[in-house]
Parts: sequence; structure tokens; C-alpha cells
Amino acid sequence: MEKLTFYAVSAPEKLDRIGTYLAERLSRDVVRHRSGYVLIAMEALDQLLMACHSQSIKPFVESFLHMVAKLLESGEPTLQVLGTNSFVKFANIEEDTPSYHRRYDFFVSRFSAMCHSCHSDPETRTDIRIAGIRGIQGVVRKTVNDELQATIWEPQHMDKIVPSLLFNMQKTEEVDSRLGPPSSPSTADKEENPAVLAENCFRELLGRATFGNMNNAVKPVFAHLDHHKLWDPNEFAVHCFKIIMYSIQAQYSHHVIQEILGHLDVRRKESPRVRAGIIQVLLEAVAIAAKGSIGPTVLEVFNTLLKHLRLSVELEAGDAQGCSVSSTSSTPGFKDSDEKIVQNAIIQTIGFFGSNLPDYQRSEIMMFIMGKVPVFGTTNHALDISQLGDLGTRRIQIMLLRSLLMVTSGYKAKTIVTALPASFLEPLLSPSLMEDYELRQLVLEVVHNLMDRHDNRAKLRGIRIIPDVADLKIKREKICRQDTSFMKKHGQQLYRHVYLGCKEEDNVQKNYELLYTSLALITIELANEEVVIDLIRLAIALQDSVTINEDNLPMFHRCGIMALVAAYLNFVSQMIAVPAFCQHVSKVIEIRTMEAPYFLPEHIFRDKCTLPKSLEKHDKSLYFLSNMIAESLGGSGYSVERLSVPYVPQVKDEDRLSRRKSIVDTVSIQVDILPNSSHSDDVRERINTEEITFEALKKAIGKTVGMEEQEKEKRRLVIEKFQKAPFEEIAAQCESKANLLHDRLAQILELTIRPPPSPSGTLTITSGHAQYQSVPVYEMKFPDLCVY
Repeated sequence: MEKLTFYAVSAPEKLDRIGTYLAERLSRDVVRHRSGYVLIAMEALDQLLMACHSQSIKPFVESFLHMVAKLLESGEPTLQVLGTNSFVKFANIEEDTPSYHRRYDFFVSRFSAMCHSCHSDPETRTDIRIAGIRGIQGVVRKTVNDELQATIWEPQHMDKIVPSLLFNMQKTEEVDSRLGPPSSPSTADKEENPAVLAENCFRELLGRATFGNMNNAVKPVFAHLDHHKLWDPNEFAVHCFKIIMYSIQAQYSHHVIQEILGHLDVRRKESPRVRAGIIQVLLEAVAIAAKGSIGPTVLEVFNTLLKHLRLSVELEAGDAQGCSVSSTSSTPGFKDSDEKIVQNAIIQTIGFFGSNLPDYQRSEIMMFIMGKVPVFGTTNHALDISQLGDLGTRRIQIMLLRSLLMVTSGYKAKTIVTALPASFLEPLLSPSLMEDYELRQLVLEVVHNLMDRHDNRAKLRGIRIIPDVADLKIKREKICRQDTSFMKKHGQQLYRHVYLGCKEEDNVQKNYELLYTSLALITIELANEEVVIDLIRLAIALQDSVTINEDNLPMFHRCGIMALVAAYLNFVSQMIAVPAFCQHVSKVIEIRTMEAPYFLPEHIFRDKCTLPKSLEKHDKSLYFLSNMIAESLGGSGYSVERLSVPYVPQVKDEDRLSRRKSIVDTVSIQVDILPNSSHSDDVRERINTEEITFEALKKAIGKTVGMEEQEKEKRRLVIEKFQKAPFEEIAAQCESKANLLHDRLAQILELTIRPPPSPSGTLTITSGHAQYQSVPVYEMKFPDLCVY
């Protein structure tokens, strides 16, 4: 062997003939099953290959690969392993010049087949599979860095290589479910364990993938998982995609996410557990990629997930209808629970993805999700809910709000205007999202996420009378000008939502706790002196509404509102630290503790709390009095004039579109007959002769209601104008009206009155239920107008 090696190195041109001769001898020995001679020939080929690195080695390599192919084709496991070992040695040699004609198609096919060996002897089977994996690894190393050997990334090769590796990885007895990148296997494990060796080869393959061939390497993974039904359970699928996401280059992460989304669309008709398995894999991929480069797939991810969320709710609604029609089958119940698994997986994925995005992207996603929420009476939501029905629509509202809640978690905006723009706040506080107590809870929690910029919410958890608010160590900053402007424009919307939310009949304890937290957070984050007065007015209005009880609320809800008012006034009195105010609140709470403990949150929200039969007989000392509060705040420099004006919530156009309990306005029609007037007989005769029909009454009522609607609309426009219009515009308009009035008064001073010899008639003025005295009517002449 030493002489042969020296001769080959000294005369490289003879390598071709040496290789041809050894190949002929080896082929003959393989056919005749002379294993000893085969071993000698392959050892000679290996040593010559390792010793010679000249240009003339190219023809020798062809003879060498031809002999390796002969060994792999043989049925002897020993020869197959021998051929693989020789190929691996060859693969580790770095060639100086590329090979333009060499192809490895046969080796890919043969090594892939060896990875699936089903030999009867377990040890032999393991040896063959390890040889196949090492052979694939050698092919990858030999070809992947050579631009002229790009054919290895073609689908026909990847469809053999990737499933072969996954097949051996799948044999791992225990799949590690760690969140971080899996640890690298030891050298001993690589040599002895096919699963570990296959995983290492899979990582190496993906690490060499580039932009153009990434999809070809990932698509066979989906085919393998589908074929072997590995989405349910999906531990192995999650393990595979963790390896993929940690192995590829970070800038290609969005390609993998796009492929998962595309596969989810393809498998949208599969069972819920399969879809849930794919979505959980997407969650793991997103968790790894969210901190890196996501690329243009942000909205695509959310759009696809929301589409599948609607599909899941639609299927769930269909199953529920099928269950109601045919109650004998128990299958729809299982499908229903499975669909909830899908929905929870989607929400978790949306939330995790959204919470890891930068703030500017997260605000866009918040708007995007809010635009999908079905709001009754509007058609701007992008989800098709025509097939869902009322129950399905409510379900999709809850799902989307839960998604929104997770996206907003941890969001910290410098100003509240950034977190709650008008285009987001108005649909969020829509009456359509007050239909159900669970919807109201989700809306309030979303508002809390966006409003709580100093992490005070955990300190306010649970509605209670706080003895000393200073112990909570609440963090707050001075209210900025942008926040003050926000409260001037949108404060009434927040007050209105809290006021109406308190008076809902299906409220539970959690609703009152969240409403209390809302008032407390507004006080901490957004309250100046003017806002504090408005919040106290709101609390007093809630107390008064409970006392009057126009809404016929149950006693528990009335006491719950009283407890909410007590807890909030105790909180706000200590926050603004006005001694007289604190003293009044503490005195009322002390009296309640002794005489009416059901007016305090510690008692009313406790199990088996005794409720009063009525609230009419309660003493005045049990209530917070607005005049006492005004007196105490006025002494500390607060502007308390508005405390004497009762709070009334805004009436919005959306209220007429909402499906909540209807408010029927009673229309009263009064017909007054004046018996003393000269034409009273004619009037009486006309009324007697005219037939009053149902159509006439209907027409009269419709006309009255229409006029009232116009008046309401005018009042709403005036209120909205004074709330939102710039001060300069309002001042200019008032000045112009004052000038017009001044001109009119000047004309009146120049009038000439010519009283007639007797009054021309009498006029009866009726306003509400009060009828004023008849007064004489004189004709007064003016230069350009006439007044009666």
C-alpha cells in the first residue's frame, strides 16, 4: 500500500488507470461474495483518495463513486455500511475545483432507503439506519455549499431527505418540550442514536438553507406530519418546528410562518384537534420569531387567525343546532368542546404574537381586531357573521375581545390619546358590547390594560373599603395636557359607560369590581380637579338612581351599586386629601357599618348576605350628600358649582340601534276646550261631528314622536358641539348672536304701539301640567316684525 501510494503521488496521471483496475477487481469480488478482497480494495481506494489531491483525481473519483454505488446496491448490511463510511470520508474532502457533471441522485435515493431499513435484527437495523443518516449528511455537506450542485434542494430530493430524517427523529422515546433552543447532542449520542444523529443532520440542513430554497425544505415536514397523523397529539410537530425556527437564519422566519398559515388554510376542514395542533405549532413558531424579523406577515397572521376563529365559531354554532335537532347523538358535544380548544389556541396565539410586537405595530393590530368585532347596526366589521345568528355573534364578540385583551396586555403608551384614539374607543364602548355581562367585563379589562400606565391595577384588585390608600403606594404622575384634552373630548363616554354598566340587571360581583377599578384608574391616570368633580357627580347620580330605582333593579344590584359608590368615594376622598370630604365619607361608612352593612362591599359580596326589603325607610345619614361634599370641597378651592347639577348620561344615536332593553317614551296628548271663548260652540260641534279613528290617532302620535326625535337630535348636536368644538369657534358664534340680539332690541325701542279699543281675544298658555291665566292679546307693530 505504501508503494502504491508513493507511485500514485509521483505519477498522478496513472490514478485513472489505478482506479479503473481496482474498480474492476472490486466489482468482480462483490459479485463472487469475496468480502475480504472487497475490504482490501475499498481500503486501497480510500487511502489513495485521501493521499492524492491533484487535478487528475477527477477521473479517479468517478471510479471511486462507482464502487461505492456497487457496495450500496448489495444486499449485505456490512458492505452497505462499508460503502457509506467510504462516501463520508470522500464527502469531508474539500475539492479545489467544482465538478460540473457529477450528480448524487442515486446516493440520495439509496441513503434515504437505508434510513427506513426494516431489517429483522434490531442491531443490524440500527446500524443500517445510522449509515443512511450519515450518508445523507455527507451528501448535504458535499453539495450544499457548491452553487453548481443546487439540485440537492429540488423538491424531488427534499421529499426523500427530510422525511427520512423525521422518520428517525420520531423514534425518540421522550420528546423534549423545552421552550429554549434544544441542547446540542454529545458525540457519543450522535454515533449511537439514530434519532439524535438525524436531528443533528436536520439542523445542519436547515442551517444551510437560503431564501430561495427555504420552502422546499419545510414543505416535506408538513407532508410527513399529515401522512403519519402527528398533529394530534402534536408534541413531535412542536419539536420539529422548534428545531426549524432555531436552525434557520432569523431573517427567514416569516417564510416558515407563512407556510404554517398556508397549511392551516389547506387543512381548514380537518377535525378541530388537528387544526388546534397546527395553531399550537404556529404559536411556538411565533414565540421564537416574534422578537426577530417578522416581515410583512404581521397582518396576514392576524387576518388568517381571525378568519379561522370565525370558522370555528360558525362550526360550533352549527354543531349546537345539530345537537338541538337531534338530541340522541352525543357527538356534537365533543365537537363543541373541541372547537373551544381551537378557539383558545387561536386567542393564545394572537395574544402572544401581539404582546411581543413593538408598540407602533401593536396599536395597528388593536385597531385591526377592533374592526373585526361585530357591532350591531353597523356594517364596517370585516367578518362575515350572516351565518352565525345571535348566539354565534355573541360568541365571536367574546372571542375577539379576549384576543384584544391579550394583545393590549403590557401595552404602555405615553399618552392616553395614543392608547385610546376615538376610532378605537367608540366601537369599544358601543352599546352593542353591553348586551352581556361577560362582554362588559372584557371591555373594561381592555380599557384597564390601556389606561393603567403605572401598574396600579393589581393594588386595586377587589372592591373594598381601603382604610389608608397611602399604604397601597400608588404611582402617578402629573396629568399632561394631552390627557386633559382627552378627558374633555371623551370623558363623557367613559362616565356614560360606567353609569350604564352599573345599572345592568345581569351584573355579577366581578362586574362591580371592574367598574370600581375603572373609576379608580381614571382618578389616578386622568383626573384633574374638573374630572374629580365629574366623577363625584357620577357617583352621587348612581346613588340617587338606586334610591329612586326607575329601572326596577333587584335588591342585590341596588346594594351592590351603593357598595361601589362607597368604595369609590372612600378612595377618591383619600386621593385628593380634603379633610372635610374624608370626614364626611368616613362618617357615612361608619354609620353603614353599624346600621346597614349591606351597603358596604365587604358584606354585600359575601355569601348569604342579608338584604333589606326596601330602601325607602333608610335614614338620610346612610347616604353621601352632595351639599355636604360641595361644602367640604368648596372650602379647599374646588369649583363645586357643577355638583348641584345632577349627572345625566349622554344619549347617543347608537342607543336606538342597540338590541338592549327598549326605552319607550310615553306620549301624552291633551285636548283643551275653552268654554268661555266665543268660538267654543263651534269647536265643540266640530269635535262631536269629527270621527276619531285609530288611523288619526296613529298619525298624530307619529307626528309627535317625529317632532320629539328632531328636538332630541337638536339637543344632541348642541351638546356635542359644546363638548368637541374649539373654544374660539364657540366664543365667536356667541358674540355674533349677542350682536344680533342687540340690533333687535334697538328696533324694539323704536316701536309704536296702537292699542285697540278692546282686546282682540284671549290666549291660554299651557306648559306641561300647569295652565296659566288667560291674558289679553294686543297687536304690536314693528318696522320689520310682528309679535303676538
